[in-house]
Amino acid sequence: MKAITILQPWASLIALGEKRFETRSWPTKHRGSLAIHAGKKVDREICEQEPFRSVLAKHGYTADNLPTGAVVAVSELRECFKVFRDVLGGVVILESEKRKTHFSTLDNEFHFGWYEKGRFAWELTDVRRLPEPIPAKGQQRLWNWGGRP
Repeated sequence: MKAITILQPWASLIALGEKRFETRSWPTKHRGSLAIHAGKKVDREICEQEPFRSVLAKHGYTADNLPTGAVVAVSELRECFKVFRDVLGGVVILESEKRKTHFSTLDNEFHFGWYEKGRFAWELTDVRRLPEPIPAKGQQRLWNWGGRP
């Protein structure tokens, strides 16, 4: 199964169903199963900022108890969109030939990603949080994970 390493708290936000798009500077042609691996680093500063603090707290998490160095969820990578912004800069537009997805800069989704023009948003669907994180060593870019969810 392909996997991607994501720093905390972003990996947990995906696992908890609070973040639907993973933003990257590079596109991927991969579609299908994708394991979400929580890297060893926790951005403690962002965990104290809103909306991160309140969303994590809603699920019982702080910077001190986020899982690290482990696969925390499995998902389906449905689509990879190129990021565009509307003329006012207020709404993010994720475009493909098939459809468009819009959301406001007031939405948590906007705060949980890096939606600069020219970046890519990977749409994650059917996210299944693992009952217990499975320890694994992460890597950069997409990598092969041999574990069982």
